[in-house]
Amino acid sequence: MARRWAAPTAAALAAAVLASGTTAWWLSGDDELRYADAYAAHEPLRVVGYPSTGSLRLTQQVVWRLADGSRDGLAALATSDGSAAEAGTTAANWVRSFQQGAQGPVTAEFHGEGSVRQSVVLYFERSRQVKQLKLRLDGNGGADGWRVLLRETDPQEAAAPPTWAPATPGGTLPPAVP
Repeated sequence: MARRWAAPTAAALAAAVLASGTTAWWLSGDDELRYADAYAAHEPLRVVGYPSTGSLRLTQQVVWRLADGSRDGLAALATSDGSAAEAGTTAANWVRSFQQGAQGPVTAEFHGEGSVRQSVVLYFERSRQVKQLKLRLDGNGGADGWRVLLRETDPQEAAAPPTWAPATPGGTLPPAVP
């Protein structure tokens, strides 16, 4: 008796495609693929000011790792200033303080021209919190060579908003040139 071939269901095909894509992602080691996957999995970052490509990419990764509660992932983005212990403690402080806010809409306001250093103020809409990031190019690599300063081991310092930033984004940038 001849056995009849049954066409796979749409669900089976989708599962096979997803499994092969996930396997390819893990095996490839391709940062661009991981970045694209993380980009698709998170709420878009709102941007004010003039980031460089690298400072924007790093800022997105910081927000995503906060939202995901990834202390180790956040600590891996630290500058070479300070120790791994400082970076780990700071990352834990930041995740504890900003994870809930990072899971909702976030606006990043970029200050400075961003060729080697850039200050970024994050506005977490859900929690109404404000956080300053200090970014710079670092020889240790990272998002196109950009890294974030993680040296706030005191939980109160880590959670404190910058004293100079306005309560809402856009208030400190110069007006647009007509």
